[in-house]
This record gives sequence, structure tokens and C-alpha cells, in this order.
Amino acid sequence: MRILQVLPALYSGGVERGTVEFAAELVKRGHESFVLSSGGPMVGQLEREGSSHITMPVHRKSVVSLRQVRPMRELLRQLRPDVIHIRSRMPAWITWMAWKGLPEDRRPVLVSTFHGMYSVNPYSAVMARAQHVIAVSTCVKDYVLSNFSVDPEKLTVIERGVDVAGFRERTLNSGWLDTLLQEHPQLRGKRIIMMPGRISRWKGHALFLKAMNTIIRARPDCHGIVIGGVEPGKDRFMKELKAQQRALGLEQAVTFLGQRSDIAEFYLLSSLVCHMSTKPEPFGRTVTEALASGTPVVAFDRGGAGETLQACFPAGLVEPDNTEAFARKVLELIDKTDHQIMLPGRFHLENQASATLEVYQDLLRQRREE
Repeated sequence: MRILQVLPALYSGGVERGTVEFAAELVKRGHESFVLSSGGPMVGQLEREGSSHITMPVHRKSVVSLRQVRPMRELLRQLRPDVIHIRSRMPAWITWMAWKGLPEDRRPVLVSTFHGMYSVNPYSAVMARAQHVIAVSTCVKDYVLSNFSVDPEKLTVIERGVDVAGFRERTLNSGWLDTLLQEHPQLRGKRIIMMPGRISRWKGHALFLKAMNTIIRARPDCHGIVIGGVEPGKDRFMKELKAQQRALGLEQAVTFLGQRSDIAEFYLLSSLVCHMSTKPEPFGRTVTEALASGTPVVAFDRGGAGETLQACFPAGLVEPDNTEAFARKVLELIDKTDHQIMLPGRFHLENQASATLEVYQDLLRQRREE
């Protein structure tokens, strides 16, 4: 099959990493893989792994972006993909309008993935107009069915898969560690507690600082790290976090490392990973990545992250928004070495790819039979 995935950009985040990994899996299985976005630093990896990238400004949440409908339609005529997989709302509008403008017998099959619990309005409803909808967790499925017009027969839950072997069969690179400790000597000899996630208010970084304040008083040998870039327009929030860090006296106990491309190494370095989103997250990719690395995770019991931990590591679940209980759980788990971590098959990249390809093939089969 010739498969085109469409998303806003390829900077960072779970959707972006998942798109790139899925594209590589498609290539491994002999399919032609194309990804369309406005670009970003992950384009290089995408292309090295055998996919083609098409650059188009489909990322701006503005009516101006609808000027891309005609170029998109022309691209679809030339590229003639078998499947288009849309992963975000503005690119979905551009793609759907271009797709509708093609003759019915020349339209690729159209699939969308609800990667989030999108606001309920006409702008978000475009994601439900695809011929088949994928939800990344059961809580997202329930949300979609409750708030959007989707036939339950045309909706499938496919959890985001991780390359388990790629995380589990790694060892910490000593050269990488030496370089890191030279750049950040405050990490030397510490038990690392990691908070991954782009700097955004709802990701729970403020709660992480509160929890670390409790943890450090009990365990001065611990050090918190925050890995994630500052989203556009979130500079003020980053300043708030730095002020909170100073007020709590955590300048030498918590380090903000910014956006990193070597997150897999940090999973191995860390004694524990935290997930503290202040609202239900649709999936929580960092949860499965950390667990695949053999690193325990502590997370609030809600949303997709709670679902994942319930299936893979229920010992790490904490009552939502209870920062003191969160800190106690971290302190309880950090010295244990016999964590019972399980990753059922549905959380593996190979299973995700197979289930998604089955959706594509079913749609193509239905079209042939019409």
C-alpha cells in the first residue's frame, strides 16, 4: 500500500514520535510511506528510516490554512495514495476538503486517529468524518462516542505501541553518561527521578516540583530532571516554574534539561519516571516507553495513563492530584528492585502496526466490493 500520514509538524511529542515509528514499521513491511507536515527536526530520522516527507504549511490554526486545500488536492492527484491517515484537526480540515473534491472513484480511503479528547465543537468534528476512526485508549473511545457522531462499528481502539525491544534491549551508553555528567555535575551520584513532557501547564510540572520538595527532604540523594521543550507561547509558564523552583529551594535538586532527542537513555538512567497530568490524558506515551525500559512509573489514576498503568504496573497508581500521596509512592518504590512490570501485546509497536494495517485493508476491501 501507499500510505500518507498527515500531521501539523515533526518537532516533539507522542503523536510525532508515534508517527515516525509507525512510518518506519510500514517501510519494514514493504509499504510506501509518506508523511506530510510543516517540517521539524524529526524529518531527518523519518527519511533515514525510509519514508518520504512532504512539506506543506498545514499547522496553523487559522482559516488562512484553508488556502492549502487546492495544493493538497493536486498532491493527492499526483501521489495517488491508497490510504490517508489524518492525525490532527487543522490538517484534517485541509485534507478532508481536498479529498471531498476528488471524484469518488479516485478517493483514497480516509482514516483518522483521535489522539486526544478534543473540545466538542464543529472544528473538532472533522476528525469524526473519516471513513474509520481510531481511538488511542478506551477512555478516548468513550469520549468520542459520547460527544461526536461516529458509528461504533467504524471506531476501533488501538493503543499506541512502543518498540519494546528497542527500549528493553538497550544498555546505558557510558560515553553518553560521561558527557551528561560533565555538562550537569549536579546529577553525579544521585538517584534520578524523571518528569518527561513538554512544558505546558496541564502536564503537571508545578505538581512535580511540589512532590520533589517532599521527596528531597526525605531523600537528599535524589535529583529531579524535567525533559521537554517549552511550547510556543508557554514562556511565561516556564518563568513561573523557575520562580517556584527558587521559592522551594530546589535549584540544586531539580534540573530542567529542555527538549532532548536521547530520551531512551534517560529512561535507563532514571530510577523512576513520573506522570502528573492535571487532566485526563488520552494515552501517555512516556508511561509505556519507561515501562518498556524496565523503569517503574508513578502516575495519577485517570485517563489513558491510568489505563496503561492499570494494565502494566498497577503498583504505581496514585489518587489524582494528591501530591503528598504521589511523593510517598515515589519514596516507597524508588529502592525496590523487583518491580512487576508487564507490557501486554497491545502496547507493542508491532501489534499497533498490524491492527492499523488491518483497518486500512478492511476499508480497501469494502471499497472494492462496492
